[in-house]
Amino acid sequence: MDELLSLSAVEISKRIADGSLNKEKVYSFFKERIKKSNPSLNAFVQIYDAPPAASGISSLSGAPIAIKDNICIRGKKITCASKILSSHASVYDATVVEHLKQAGLQIIGTANMDEFAFGSSTENSCYGPSRNPWDTTRVPGGSSGGSAAAVAARLVPLALGSDTGGSIRQPASLCGVVGMKPTYGRVSRYGLVAFGSSLDQIGPITTNFTDCAHLLNIICGPDSNDSTAAASGTPDFTEYLRDDIKGLTIGIPAEYYGEGLNSEVASAVKKVIEYFKEKGAKVADISLPHTEYAIATYYIIGSCEASSNLQRFDGVRYGLRAACSSLSELYMRSRQEGFGDEAKRRIFLGTYSLSSGYYDAYYLRALRARQLIKQDFDKAFNAVDVILTPTSPTVAFKIGERNMDPLSMYLSDIYTISSNLAGVPAVSFPCGSSSAGLPIGAQLIAKEFDEATLIRLGFCFQCGTDYHKRIPKIV
Repeated sequence: MDELLSLSAVEISKRIADGSLNKEKVYSFFKERIKKSNPSLNAFVQIYDAPPAASGISSLSGAPIAIKDNICIRGKKITCASKILSSHASVYDATVVEHLKQAGLQIIGTANMDEFAFGSSTENSCYGPSRNPWDTTRVPGGSSGGSAAAVAARLVPLALGSDTGGSIRQPASLCGVVGMKPTYGRVSRYGLVAFGSSLDQIGPITTNFTDCAHLLNIICGPDSNDSTAAASGTPDFTEYLRDDIKGLTIGIPAEYYGEGLNSEVASAVKKVIEYFKEKGAKVADISLPHTEYAIATYYIIGSCEASSNLQRFDGVRYGLRAACSSLSELYMRSRQEGFGDEAKRRIFLGTYSLSSGYYDAYYLRALRARQLIKQDFDKAFNAVDVILTPTSPTVAFKIGERNMDPLSMYLSDIYTISSNLAGVPAVSFPCGSSSAGLPIGAQLIAKEFDEATLIRLGFCFQCGTDYHKRIPKIV
C-alpha cells in the first residue's frame, strides 16, 4: 500500500472506482500513517476511526481529506485550536463539508492551526505547535500549518485550509505543496468560524495542480446560506490542465523583489520566470505602489473584524465557562482563561482601533488604503494576465524563533496579504529548495474569478519539474 504515497488523489479515486483499490483499506492505510507519524508532526488534532457518512460519485470519491479545525463538521468537535472551544461540537456541516460528502470524499480528521487562525507558524495552538515534515525543528507556517504539513508528509492526499492573509499559501510554500486562496466569494464561508469576515476564504491544499483543480470543482459555487458567496457558476477547472501558456503575460512587481527577500528564494523564483518565458509566456515589469501599506492595513482591518467576531465567545452559550460570582466576572475570566496571547493581542488591537476617537484615525484610514491596494491590482490586470511573486520572503524558520517579536512574525505574510485585501485569487506552488533542503514556493495572482489561469500556469510548471513529487522522510 506504500504506493499510495506517490499517487495523486485523482489516481487513488480512479483505482477505487475500477476495483484495484479498496476504499476502506485506503482509509485505514492513511489513518495508520497518521497515528504513526503525527506524534512527531502534531499536524492532526482529531483522527476519526471511521469517516462521516458520505455518498455520491466524483473524480475524488474515496480519497481521504483533512479539514482545518475551524470548519464545521456535524457531530464532531470544532475547537479552532483554542481552549475557549475545547469542548464544543458542531451541530451542522459547513457548506464545503456538505459538498465533500456529496462527492464521496472520506473526511479523516481535523488539522492543527493557529488559534482562531491568528498566526503564521501554527505555534499559537492550544494543542502545541505543528512541525514542518522537512525539518521538525522548524515551523510549517500558518495558520493552516497542520493541513499543509499533513499533505506534505503524505499523511493525507488532500486538505482544506482557510486563508485570511496568506494562511493557506504561506504554509504551502514552507511545506512544499500547492495551496490556493480562491477569489473572495468563490467558495462559501458558511460553517467557517470567522476571523476577518471580509478577508476569509476556504481553499484547497494538495500535492499537485491536478488534484487542486478537481477539488476546486467540488467546493466552489453559490450558496444561499452565505450572502457573500458569488451567485455566478464556476467553470470546469480540469479543462485548464494543459501544458500550454503561450500568449499569457506575466507581471513582475518590483515591490515584491526588494529588501528582506532571501537570496535563495529570489533565485528560485527567477528560475520560474525563465521557465515560463521558455514556454512562450511574455513577462512585463509592473508596479503595485501601495504594497508598503499592506501589512498595516491588513492588521488593522483584520484585528477589527476579529474583535467583532470573537465577541460571541463569552462563556454563556458555548465553550469554556469559568467559575464566577457575577456576569461581568464570567465574561472576564472565561476570556482570560480561554484565549491565548495572540488572540488577546488581536482583540486589543481591534477594539482599540474601533473605539471612539480612533475609528477615523485607524479603521477608516485602513479602509481607504485597502481601496488603493485594490486599484493597484485592477490597473495591473489591465496590462497583464497574472502576477508572479515569491510566496514567503524566507524558508521555514525555527520553532520559537519569532515568538518574542510579533512584528517579525507578521512580516512573514508580506507577499500574501495584498491579494486578500483586493479579494483576488492566488496560489502558491513549490519551485525549489534551499541549500538546507527546505521548500521554496512561488505565488501566482490573477484577477477576480480567474482561478483557471492559475491552474493553467501551475500545471504547465509541474509538467516540466518534479518538486510536487518530492516527499520528506518522516519518523
